[in-house]
Amino acid sequence: MKYSKLGRTGLEVSRCCLGTMTWGEQNSEAEGHEQMDYALERGVNFWDTAELYAVPPRAETYGRTEEIIGTWFEKRGKREDVILATKVSGIGRPYIREGSALTGDSVREAVEGSLKRLKTDYIDLYQLHWPNRPFPHFGSNHAGLIDFTANDTARIEDNLLDIQRGIDDVVKAGKVRHFGLSDDSAWGIMKYNEQAKEHGLPRVESIQNEFSLLDRSDDPYVAEVCVRDDVAYLPWSPLAMGILSGKYLQKPWDKNWRYQVAKDINSDPGSYRFTEQSEAAVKAYMEVAAKHGLDVCQ
Repeated sequence: MKYSKLGRTGLEVSRCCLGTMTWGEQNSEAEGHEQMDYALERGVNFWDTAELYAVPPRAETYGRTEEIIGTWFEKRGKREDVILATKVSGIGRPYIREGSALTGDSVREAVEGSLKRLKTDYIDLYQLHWPNRPFPHFGSNHAGLIDFTANDTARIEDNLLDIQRGIDDVVKAGKVRHFGLSDDSAWGIMKYNEQAKEHGLPRVESIQNEFSLLDRSDDPYVAEVCVRDDVAYLPWSPLAMGILSGKYLQKPWDKNWRYQVAKDINSDPGSYRFTEQSEAAVKAYMEVAAKHGLDVCQ
């Protein structure tokens, strides 16, 4: 396994990060434990979860993935071997803090819930899952679909500072080691780090955004900020929800495939990825892989 520094934290994390969001929905607790054993045995020390999980998100499974990780720590006692990342949910889910916008107080509250479910007394990387303001990620918010001029910038900045002060409190309390973003923008990184310098608050050490051969919207803008400001870039869904594996070219779909499971629970998390252009691109990538004797995922 290869390892990299996480921002300026000094933490050495595996280049492969263990995703967990299917545990409690598509995968059982026993299967989650088996995957954690397998990952750690092979040097994957960086694990990512969220209070929102399992997915597709719903009230019945809220927090379940963190609970499964917690029972693994309780049984194995290997907390120090893992760099653990989790996320606090933002605005919009009525069963999470009544769907309210993220604030410093909700950060303080959410940390306590995650620590209890994870059965640990600290979180290595605490990430804001998505911002309160309109954000340029997911199908409903792609380029050209957001009117940034319709938002009160001063109010947004005040909210960001309040959130960052909440992060500062949980860091000072020893409950969180480092601060990261998710599904945010170059402006978000720069604003938080500007505030960090001005007010002596924790800086953004990482950003976790969607990135794959089907979605390179963060290259070069967010990528440049990460390089210039020593912010680790953590790409989620590098196989575009499995589309780049080529399996969705097959018909009918297996009932256990993620997209089919999501559709069965009345959710549609990836329809904007299924286009004539993306299907043509996947076929082309598969041809390139076959030409060189590789699996398309390689």
